[in-house]
Amino acid sequence: MPSIRTVYLIMFAICAGSIGIALYMQHAMELTPCYLCITQRVFVMAVGAAALLAFLHNPADTGQRVYGCITALLSAVGGGFSIRQLWLQSLPEDKVPACGPPADYLFDAFPLAEALTMLLRGDGNCAEVQWSFLGLSIPGWVLVLFSGLLLISIYQFMRAKPNSTP
Repeated sequence: MPSIRTVYLIMFAICAGSIGIALYMQHAMELTPCYLCITQRVFVMAVGAAALLAFLHNPADTGQRVYGCITALLSAVGGGFSIRQLWLQSLPEDKVPACGPPADYLFDAFPLAEALTMLLRGDGNCAEVQWSFLGLSIPGWVLVLFSGLLLISIYQFMRAKPNSTP
């Protein structure tokens, strides 16, 4: 079995690779990310950053449990945004919300809290399936990623032994 520290490094590498794939799809394949895609990327980066911190910090057992909780929570929330986008993609055309303005316009025209709310809610652009593989769209694959990261995080939490006093 790899050490707890090695598993966090692997989690970081998976997240970094996933962001690399997302950037390739955006720039080489010219797929434009929607609001929810960008939000999911942020959570992939957050899980990767927490995993890298856990690897570098290499804390004792209680700290390892804390990092396990953090990466699990970030993975679960990111997975929630993937589920939201999959739900939007499953709606009939007449039920899809209207497409909104570009994200940079939102931040210029609205207060930060309102712009973030609009960004996190998604819009009609998020309902468009731009690419799929083996019957899963991009948010479906990202949900698979978050599910795997969540399971690994729970495993990491369970592996760390809580401090006990004799």
